[in-house]
Amino acid sequence: MPDVDLKEQIRQLVNLQGVDSQIYSLRREKENIPLKLKELEEGFVKKKENLAQLEKRGQELQRQRKEQELELASKEEEARKMQTQLYQLKTNKEYSAKLKEIEAVKADSSVLEDKILALMDEADKSNSEINKAKQFLAEEEKKMNAEKQKLNERSKEIEDKLRQLQAQREQVTKQINNKILSKYERILVNRDYLAIVKVKDNACQGCFMKVSPQVINLIKMYNNLVICEVCQRILYIEDELH
Repeated sequence: MPDVDLKEQIRQLVNLQGVDSQIYSLRREKENIPLKLKELEEGFVKKKENLAQLEKRGQELQRQRKEQELELASKEEEARKMQTQLYQLKTNKEYSAKLKEIEAVKADSSVLEDKILALMDEADKSNSEINKAKQFLAEEEKKMNAEKQKLNERSKEIEDKLRQLQAQREQVTKQINNKILSKYERILVNRDYLAIVKVKDNACQGCFMKVSPQVINLIKMYNNLVICEVCQRILYIEDELH
């Protein structure tokens, strides 16, 4: 390349790659922030669903208890009526039969009382679980909001840093020949934002394939940009640039 100090151009490309690598990394991080925010929201919704299930169970226990209490009240009223009827009976046989009916109703009432007590115990446990879940959810909401604030602040930091890097990039690109810059940027887009890589231990650091001595000699001559035959990235030798 006549009238171009290729060695200096490669130095500038290495500088540019450093800037572009930071830009690429920060853009990827920024793109992931909305996903992380969504994950936080979805995780919190699931925790809320758990509380909703516990509350639903608590309401069901309350419904069952009221149902049993109404049935118990009905049995007790039935027993009272039967007790009144005892004094109207004329024979011992009728009296004995009515007593048996009263005992049967009282036995049913006793079973209902046991059921109500069991439901009350279960409701107490359920309320305790609900209160713990509410406390846990309140703590999780605080954590989520704090994490969301961090992510939003980080997003602003990234935007500021990207503006600085873009300005820095513009300064560096002014030092690079247009044809060389165009070639670099084509490779950059097509090779995961890594366009220029050093040769270390006779291997390309982009694809880690061996580089022949002939290719290394071509790099040292600085007549043309030397491209890796495997990954198509621009090659340079770090020690040669100092």
